[in-house]
Amino acid sequence: MGQMLKCISPIDGSVYAERETLSREAAFEVAARAREAQTAWAARPLQERIDLVMAGVAAVGAMNDEIVPELAHMMGRPVRYGGEFGGFNERAGHMAEIAQGALADIAVGEDEIFRRYIKRIPHGVVFVVAPWNYPYMTAINTVAPALIAGNTVVLKHATQTLLVGERMAQAFHSAGVPEDVFQNVFLCHDVTNDLIAGNAFDFVNFTGSVGGGQAMERAAAGTFTGVGTELGGKDPGYVMDDADLDAAVDTLIDGAMFNAGQCCCGIERIYVHESMYDAFVAKAVEIVQGYKLGNPLDAETTIGPMANIRFADEVRAQIAEAVADGAVTHIDTFPEDDGGAYLTPQILTNVTHDMRVMRDESFGPVVGIMKVSSDDEAIALMNDSEFGLTASLWTRDVDRAARVGDQIETGTVFMNRADYLDPGLCWTGCKNTGRGGGLSVIGYHNLTRPKSYHLKKVTS
Repeated sequence: MGQMLKCISPIDGSVYAERETLSREAAFEVAARAREAQTAWAARPLQERIDLVMAGVAAVGAMNDEIVPELAHMMGRPVRYGGEFGGFNERAGHMAEIAQGALADIAVGEDEIFRRYIKRIPHGVVFVVAPWNYPYMTAINTVAPALIAGNTVVLKHATQTLLVGERMAQAFHSAGVPEDVFQNVFLCHDVTNDLIAGNAFDFVNFTGSVGGGQAMERAAAGTFTGVGTELGGKDPGYVMDDADLDAAVDTLIDGAMFNAGQCCCGIERIYVHESMYDAFVAKAVEIVQGYKLGNPLDAETTIGPMANIRFADEVRAQIAEAVADGAVTHIDTFPEDDGGAYLTPQILTNVTHDMRVMRDESFGPVVGIMKVSSDDEAIALMNDSEFGLTASLWTRDVDRAARVGDQIETGTVFMNRADYLDPGLCWTGCKNTGRGGGLSVIGYHNLTRPKSYHLKKVTS
């Protein structure tokens, strides 16, 4: 008898779904079936794998009317936003489009004596551990290119979004992807560690907390299994003195508050040039005061509950500590704030980097805003973080954005946008945000290994 995983709905605290975890023996059998199926899957023509994966993506899209309220029940995102299929399809579609080129042999040279080239070889079995905040889009980042590249995939999803992996597997199987090629599993932490430590997988991709990423790397220690991680973030926005103020406020505050602040690359701290500061704060407060906190199944709701009460408790603790140290709140408590998962979105000023709300990942609907007087000051503050996922720069000068971006310790530099993942660019981070890279051509490189061919045609 395995452990029972329970998805507790943030809407009302009820048990929305539960599933039993696999035993250690059953889990290793899953991995063994994936390994056995991989050779035949990789032997299929690349275009056939692409077509099957995209058919699976379309089958997920056909479920969207069921998926959207299901996500609201599991993690609290309002139904008015329509789910994740747009980004899910965009990311998979881009990886399908570039696959032929990204996976093509690299020609090194050929003459009458030698033929030399480098092939991209699938790792084998790829283990994907996906998070709950954007459960479809974060999973497809790896699932689609891994399968297209010729790997088999074992997917373990977060307990908070317990049904997502089942949905994806059902859709892909209905489209013709063999069951052993793409498997969804429910696992406890101990069995997960045993699988990784026991060389059940050839590559592990993990999206989640810093502690979770460290656990993955510890489990893989000595196995030479590759581990790719996207972990915490404390993404900054910087509004320069020549920025389009209205566009900056609208985008950065949406980036801070959308999905109740539960975005991997959400904006968690904002630095505004002193000439723009007062107007920025006033406009930001006006926007947030207009939000409607409530049941995510209600079409009028613009901000739903946080996915779990413990997540909301951490945000409240960071706000309370900051206020005790002199920070100023600008949003009165919403009547729907129940002290539990339903949390008032908050803007803080008079904040410093001595406060946890400006250092630790909040992953909730709160943002601190600080005044700066120069690019150098802003750069120093943006780099004063253990994380490095994205940074959002606001200016009308592309060259200035590039100069500032070159000095920021981050995986992605945005100019005049935020909180977006472009599948043509490598999704990566530095420092405690993790290592590796997903999507783009580089995503294919990380899901394959190079194999060199040095073929001598003559021996005399």
